[in-house]
Formats: sequence, C-alpha cells, structure tokens
Amino acid sequence: LDDQLSEQFINAKNYIGDQVVQTVTSRADLREKLQGRNSGGVFLTTIHKFNEDTDLLSNRNNVICISDEAHRSQINLDQKIKTTEEGVKKSYGFAKHLHDSLPNATYVGFTGTPVDATLAVFGKIVDSYTMTESVKDEITVKLVYEGRSAKMVLNNQQLEEIEAYYDNCVREGASEYHVDKSKQQMTGMSTILGDPDRLEAIAKDFVEHYEKRVAEGSTVKGKAMFVSSSRYVAYDFYKQLIKLRPEWAEVLTHAEGEELSKKDKKEIMPMERVKMIMTRGKDDPKELYDVLGDKSYRKTLDTQFKNPKSNFKIAIVVDMWLTGFDVPFLDTIYIDKPLQKHNLIQTISRVNRKFSGKNKGLVVDYIGIKKSMNEALAMYNKEEEQNFEDIKHSITIVKDHLDLLTTYFHKFDTTAYFKGTSLEQLKNLNDASEFVLTTEESKKRFMDMVKRLKSAYDICCGDEEAFTQSQKDHIHYYLAIRTIVFKLTKGNAPDTEQMNARVREMVKDALQSDGIEEILKVGDEEGEEEIFSDEYLRMLENIKMPNTKIQMLQ
Repeated sequence: LDDQLSEQFINAKNYIGDQVVQTVTSRADLREKLQGRNSGGVFLTTIHKFNEDTDLLSNRNNVICISDEAHRSQINLDQKIKTTEEGVKKSYGFAKHLHDSLPNATYVGFTGTPVDATLAVFGKIVDSYTMTESVKDEITVKLVYEGRSAKMVLNNQQLEEIEAYYDNCVREGASEYHVDKSKQQMTGMSTILGDPDRLEAIAKDFVEHYEKRVAEGSTVKGKAMFVSSSRYVAYDFYKQLIKLRPEWAEVLTHAEGEELSKKDKKEIMPMERVKMIMTRGKDDPKELYDVLGDKSYRKTLDTQFKNPKSNFKIAIVVDMWLTGFDVPFLDTIYIDKPLQKHNLIQTISRVNRKFSGKNKGLVVDYIGIKKSMNEALAMYNKEEEQNFEDIKHSITIVKDHLDLLTTYFHKFDTTAYFKGTSLEQLKNLNDASEFVLTTEESKKRFMDMVKRLKSAYDICCGDEEAFTQSQKDHIHYYLAIRTIVFKLTKGNAPDTEQMNARVREMVKDALQSDGIEEILKVGDEEGEEEIFSDEYLRMLENIKMPNTKIQMLQ
C-alpha cells in the first residue's frame, strides 16, 4: 500500500501543487517531518504506524488528515479490554491513536461504502459520486442481475426435533446464552448453504451456465468468480465441480485457443482452470491444506488470474478478493453467500470495471440477495440519506442502561478496578462476576441489561463527543464482567460448539434440495435485469429505507 500510494502521489506533484510529497517510514519520521513546518507538505502513511507510540505529533489546526477506506480502521476509536491470568490489558483501535496524535486536525474520509460510524467520526457527506453517475460517465460498465435461486425445502418434523434438542440442552444445564448463540450460528445459513444436495445442484447449474457463456462469446476472457459462504462450503463446492469436470483440475500451460508470445511464456505459469482463494487453516485436511498453498502462492494466483491468457479462469472465494481486487476483464460473479450493505456493494463492484469488448458485468445470484441488493443500492445512491436520529437514539439507550447498571452495582465497591493495578483490576472483575451470580434472577437481569447496552453502543461508539471517558470506562467494565459470567455459566452441559455439531447433522436431515429455480424474468434478456437503468432506480426510490441501526440491533 505504501508503494502504491507513493508512486501515484509523487507522479502527481504538479497536479497537487506542492513539491514536498514524501512517504513516511515511521511515526518518528513523521514527527521529524512536521517539526518546524508551518504550512505545505503532503505526507503519505498507513494508519498502523500511529500505534508505534502515543506522543503528540502536532497540535496545529492547519493539518488536514485524509483517510482512505473510511469505514474500517479509520473509525475504531474504542477501547478493548482483555483479561488474562496476569491481569487486565487495555488497548485502543488505530483511529484513536491517529486522532490523539493530531487532536486539532480536520479529518476528511474517502470511501465507496460509508457506514453509520463513518458519519459519526467524519461528519456529514461533503460530496458524493454515485455508482449511477459512474455508469453514465462511462467510468464503469452497467451491472446486470440474474436470479438463479437454489430452492430448499425444510422438513418441519425435523425442525421440531431440533427445538426439542435445544430444550433438552437447557434441562441438562446449558445456559440460555449458549443456546441463543448456537441458534444464532445455526440460522446463519451456513448449514443450509453447505448441504451436499444443494451444492451438487448449484455445481451442475454453474457448469452449464458458465460453459454456455463461454460458448456464446458472452464473456470477454472467460474469467469468473464464485463467492461461497465459508471455507468448508467452498471446498465442498470445489469438489463437486471437479467431479463434474475433472479436466478443470488438469494443469495446462495456458488458456485454450490463446497464442503465446515470448513475454507470455515467461509470465504465464502452468495452472488448473479452477482454484480456491483462501488462507490455510492449521486443522485443514491434508488434501485441502496442500491445494491452498502459502501466502506467496496466493500472490502467484493473484497475478495469474489478472493475466487474460492464463488457464486459471474460475476463482472460488470466501472473503479474499472481494475488496480492492481489480481485474478489468472479469465480467461474471456468482454469489452464494449472504451479503449486505457495503460488503455487497464492494462484492458486485468486482465486475463493473471497463475493458474493451465488455459492455456489462453480470451478477448471478444463487442465494436470494435481491432485497439486500436493492436496499444497499438505495442507500449508496442517495446523497441526502444522512440520518443521525438513530445514532442519537442509541446514545440515549446507552446512557439509560449505564444508569440502570450503576444502580444495580450500588452495593458493590468498584474502586479497585478504576484505581488499582492490573492484577487488582482482574480480582475486582472476578468479584463483580460473583456478585452478579448471587441468584439466577440477578444474573439474568445483568446479562439482559448489558446485552442491550452493547448492541446500542456498537452503533454509536464512533461518536467522540457522546460519552465522557468515565462513561466509556464503565461501559467496558460491564462488558468485561459479562464475558466472565458468560464463561462461568457453561457448567457440564454441551457448549455452543457441541450443540452446533449436533444440530448441523439434524439440519442436514431436514433439508431436501429442489434444484435451481430462475427467480427473475425481466429486462432485455431472459432472467436478467440491469440494476442502474432509470426504470430500476425509480423502483428503488419507492423503497422505504429501513432504519439501518434498528435492523442491526434486531
């Protein structure tokens, strides 16, 4: 990132109008460059360098800090507490160190996908350039949606047995928190999406759809990306593909029908047609571990997928390559993963880059993301959607629950945590947990209050002005107690992982795959719909935008 930044900015000195454009190698280097400078100068750095120490860098107010991707490490101003046997350890996100280093700077954020915390940290939108404008200006190509849903049928009797199993776990002593967590994870759809019959049906449909596009010349270079919901689902899908098309696992020197120059022969590496793009896990089966390769091999896969003549045509991905990965001739993305808001926009944008002969990017949907896509597009196509009301509402909820928790703990002495050593803080947290566990009713009351506090605080924690330092410290105190209580209440009953494993098997029995169903037949071509046409955008205008924060809370 440092190299890319310096190359682009140093080449643009005349445009910037400042001859001092320099890459910063460390925090000490930045301090040196800022000392004695009253104005001017463009300094390029990455945010993690601000964690090297916490001293003030400059308290001048004519400093402008421009942050790219202003929805991740640029907004994590909050404190994290970690408890170990050695005591309590507190840490902060990168953004906190950046803001403390330059307290009077003006902060400007750039992002293609702002989230609510972006607005809380950086303020209202100054200017926006929407995806629609980008298509009209011919900077990106139009995106077309094709719905091919994998229809699943659930056996109701089996679902009742799953509920009965959870009830039995509670009778055996499993805490309701662990049961809730298991239910949440099991309804996260990973079990349903990984059902073998379903994956077999999708693999058949994918092969047919992909080969038809290649045969008809509908794809410029035959490159496609398939987005899976998890690593193991991706691996199962990969095995289904290879079972149907064993030749896709053969190592070929280059793509069929391509003539290679001397330069091509040096750059192209013999490779299979389909590859998985994932990190290795230490517990992966040997077969999967070997096929994934290490970090340097993933770098090779990156360069080969970006080479139009390479035989590597189909990338199966989970999280990697969904942001910031640009392949201009990539024109088809198949989605089989629940995605929402900015993650969804980032993902479908992989296929909207311009390339000669490419007039559209195709989004093929196997999971039913249509509603989420409409909501995300409506959100990022409306400059005026700047609703702070729900952030204010969340701040009120947090403060109300802080008052309730203060009352709850009025007979308990918290001094050792706020004024003691690291070990004294740990002892106080353990004593506080003991206090909470006095009765089942007191435990339930505490856990309910902190759960509500946390869900509201997650929304408004980016607002620097909302809470005093004392209030923030108390929030983290209660969250730390909650973590300890959570661990203490497991007993000998099955834990979340054990419940998940059992329920996963039961859900498999409850599922029957009913093949692929085309879920949309509108637009110029059968089953396709252009998602930036005027007609489509008019339809989006009528969507009553959900209160995103409340949705998140639910």
